[in-house]
Amino acid sequence: MNHAGNDFGEWTDLATRQMLHNLIEKKQKFDKAKVLHLYSLWAALFATFFFLYYVTKYVIGPYSYSFAEMFSVFVSSSFHLFITMLLVGLFGATKILYEKKEKKEKEYHALRCEIIDRSKDLWKEEAWKKRHHVYEKMKKEWDINLFHGSK
Repeated sequence: MNHAGNDFGEWTDLATRQMLHNLIEKKQKFDKAKVLHLYSLWAALFATFFFLYYVTKYVIGPYSYSFAEMFSVFVSSSFHLFITMLLVGLFGATKILYEKKEKKEKEYHALRCEIIDRSKDLWKEEAWKKRHHVYEKMKKEWDINLFHGSK
């Protein structure tokens, strides 16, 4: 990841700086996973809506006099079965992306809480008084809250 200009000042040592960079990377990966999950969810919902509209207009409407006839028309077309399987696969992919997003969020939150818990070890003496500058920069530039551990 690009960390040019990510100078946290002379009050952070190399290990602390590396932890902060790792936190930024985990946050960016979590944000990317969240967006990917959201796009797949919306794609699955819109595709399902349009397919249900198509089925209502071209299968249920003309053959509403008999359930057996509707079912027969629906399964006789390979297009219907293909789209149904595609939608099932799309919802399955959405579920997998959701689980990956949750895993990335858990990793990000664990590292963030570790930094918060170890802040007394990471910033000593004079640096302890300046750590709020790092916290504010992390909040402003990357939307990472290090002031307290709750989400």
